[in-house]
Amino acid sequence: MKISEIFATKKNIFSFEVFPPKKTSGIETISTKLEAMSNLKPDFISVTYGAGGGGASIYTADMCRSIQDDFHIPSMMHLTCVNSSKETVLERLELMKQYGIENVLALRGDIVPDVPRQTDFMHADELVSFIRENGDFHISGACYPEGHPESDSLTDDILNLKRKVEAGAEHLVSQLFFDNDFFYDFREKAVIAGINVPIEAGIMPVVNKAQIERMVTTCGASLPPKFVKMMTRFENSPEALKDAGIAYAIDQIIDLYSQGVDGVHLYTMNQPEVAERISEAVASIRNA
Repeated sequence: MKISEIFATKKNIFSFEVFPPKKTSGIETISTKLEAMSNLKPDFISVTYGAGGGGASIYTADMCRSIQDDFHIPSMMHLTCVNSSKETVLERLELMKQYGIENVLALRGDIVPDVPRQTDFMHADELVSFIRENGDFHISGACYPEGHPESDSLTDDILNLKRKVEAGAEHLVSQLFFDNDFFYDFREKAVIAGINVPIEAGIMPVVNKAQIERMVTTCGASLPPKFVKMMTRFENSPEALKDAGIAYAIDQIIDLYSQGVDGVHLYTMNQPEVAERISEAVASIRNA
């Protein structure tokens, strides 16, 4: 099923993101986790491609096929262009067709130091256009509530985002954030700019301090005082920090649904128990 069909028929969309095992491991190492998360009945599950398009990315399509064929949940395959030629992208699109994968998240991808980048696609909107021309896929794109770290301003970033939508992106998934006001402000500006596709809010439950320090360095998300106090108070108690992080994510999600968000995309970090606690806490709200 295409994600556009899901948004057309449901409200309060709730989806998961997972990532493949390391290149040295087999896909069977994650099958139990996939089953556990599929049992939570998210509306769809997206599978990341791996930094720079390498390493664990070899398992992305296989995981998407397993999610659909074995667990009967729609899947979305991430596809990056920073290290991909047109020929490589065509090969991956053909594999998706063979596997029956209808949904793709088109990303520029992270620029990895010391890894020469390909030049067929310089930006994600070019990849979106290329996918649109070479298959009947639902295409999603990424967005940044606080602006892309490389953009001069949020306004410039939203104008770039509009080009991505005009190129064919039908649905947007946001980078993680910890202050909902950033998302609401971004959503309002996007509408004013003429962006009228569903925007899912990306939420990451913080379950350890190292995780959040790594992610904030990567994506530049701001940490509100309430969040910093939580981390500081419980940083020496792993279980307490995990519980507090999950509670914080639940609070964000409840507020987002109450404000009419199109959907919530949960960055599960491949932790079914965390996804389960959050799913159960917001189940009645999703169905309201």
